[in-house]
Amino acid sequence: MTPVVLGLRRGWTEIKHTFTNPADLWAYLFPAALLLGTVFFMRNATVPGTSFSLGARTLPSIFGMGLVLGGLMTTAQQLIMDREDGTLLRAKAVPHGMTSYLSGKVALVGGMTLVGFLLQLIPGLFLVDGLSVDADGWLTLLWLIPVGFVATLPLGAAIGSLFDDPRNMALVVMPIFGLIAISGIFYPITAMPGWLQGLAQAFPLYWLGLGMRSVFLPDSLAAVELAHSWRHLETFGVLAVWAVIGLVLAPVLLRRMAGRESGSAVAARRERAMTRVGR
Repeated sequence: MTPVVLGLRRGWTEIKHTFTNPADLWAYLFPAALLLGTVFFMRNATVPGTSFSLGARTLPSIFGMGLVLGGLMTTAQQLIMDREDGTLLRAKAVPHGMTSYLSGKVALVGGMTLVGFLLQLIPGLFLVDGLSVDADGWLTLLWLIPVGFVATLPLGAAIGSLFDDPRNMALVVMPIFGLIAISGIFYPITAMPGWLQGLAQAFPLYWLGLGMRSVFLPDSLAAVELAHSWRHLETFGVLAVWAVIGLVLAPVLLRRMAGRESGSAVAARRERAMTRVGR
């Protein structure tokens, strides 16, 4: 367990460093401000067929979206950047270094996602009315957040292992943004065509948004969801399937990636990066 403990300590240190880095602070504050601004301007609109604020309905969906963005995009981005600057090669060179490295990344991504969640939750409670969490909601959070992370973090690591150039992040970002558009995050999915509804339900984003809505919204709002239910069993099942897929793929792809890391590969990536800067 020593490499894991060391990795968790490293992750905690990196989280603290994010509060002193202007770029990291911007990465915390700008998305939160943008999303909260969106919710604020939606506060007077209503969910179709109800008198409930569309902004209040959207905010919990954004919480679920934040888990996906943290687990997939942040994890993939961290791996790609660490490959380029040689951090991953140094981790590979020491005994149990990859175990320590990966546990540290889990702690870092989890901590950053939690900070982003709090930055959205606390101001959001003052922007919209109608959100509340009862005892069942707290119990749902206890399993939804861990299962959500397990369903997305390994996938993010697997995706990050496929790329060695930060510019390729667009290949990750664009499909995720497409899923956001069809997954009922900013507007009920029932307004989408049937085939888009089926496509959205194949991925974790829709289910994490639905799960978060079930935590913070009154039960009467389940009537505007598909099947007129919060569908906790289906949420757990789909997330569990993606967790298994990620946990199977990630170790294989990470081992292959680590096996290909070498000093010459890192030097070549640095040369490409310096060429881009020179231009």
